[in-house]
Amino acid sequence: MSIYEIGKKIATREAYGNALAEFGGDERIVVLDADLSKSTKTANFIKKYPERFFNCGIAEGNMISVAAGLAATGKIPFASSFAMFAAGRAFEPIRNSIGYPHLNVKIGATHAGITVGEDGATHQCNEDLALMRVIPGMVVINPADATEARAAVKAAIDYKGPVYLRFGRLGVPVIYDTDTYKFEIGKGNMISDGNDVTLVGTGIMVAQVIEAAKILKAEGINARVINIATIKPIDKDILVKAAKETGAIVTAEEHNVIGGLGSAVCEALAEEKPVPVLKVGVNDTFGKSGKAEDLLEVYGLTAKDIAEKAKKAIAMKNC
Repeated sequence: MSIYEIGKKIATREAYGNALAEFGGDERIVVLDADLSKSTKTANFIKKYPERFFNCGIAEGNMISVAAGLAATGKIPFASSFAMFAAGRAFEPIRNSIGYPHLNVKIGATHAGITVGEDGATHQCNEDLALMRVIPGMVVINPADATEARAAVKAAIDYKGPVYLRFGRLGVPVIYDTDTYKFEIGKGNMISDGNDVTLVGTGIMVAQVIEAAKILKAEGINARVINIATIKPIDKDILVKAAKETGAIVTAEEHNVIGGLGSAVCEALAEEKPVPVLKVGVNDTFGKSGKAEDLLEVYGLTAKDIAEKAKKAIAMKNC
């Protein structure tokens, strides 16, 4: 029986905390947090394994340095905070203390993207995928739902090297069955086939992409839907195949359109199969305080927005 009910809305940060507690029996795993354990859900790990949890306080750079030291002794540290602080404030220690020596540290970044909501622009991190993607050797994962978040944590444990895991605050529908879904770092997942256009989503935007495909189908347009959970290394094969077979692509991400999924897809296709690629995301601006669902509307991150962009991409195929 699947751990998470299909269609039920669960935040990926919830699944992150649950996964740490579930897989925490491995004594190599240690969890560090920057005084946000209730919000990042690492508190779930504390209940079962308090002796392997360390609250580093509001000192993210130091937390990363501690994680690096633990990794150097053979432990598998998960260092957690909000994405704005995990990727932003701690960027230099991540680059120099984890990335440069290629240490086995996992960064669990929660509250990513615009849907942090009422916390406003200072906490809405729409730049983290770009920041982490440019660090040599860093794996970057942005799961679509609770099932994929759980699988991504397990994959990160099994992978030897630095991994950035991005999780959201907003509850999103469960797409995958935990009993059957197989997650692999660096591999995309085709959710549905189509030959008119390809919709590529990541993170919480995958649910919006699925809905956009339904809108398009009602208008006689068959859209292929692909989930790219691993932003780096990106699955070039699935993207090139989609470009060849559908001729146009729309990307959707809860992130700045500069440097994230859209940029990664363009880079993957430019050398092998250039086709029109239109991006749905935060258009190079800061966020503002508001309810998460309202912000998706304000910033054009809804299924309707994706469907409209898809029609524009299809029109470009013959230009």
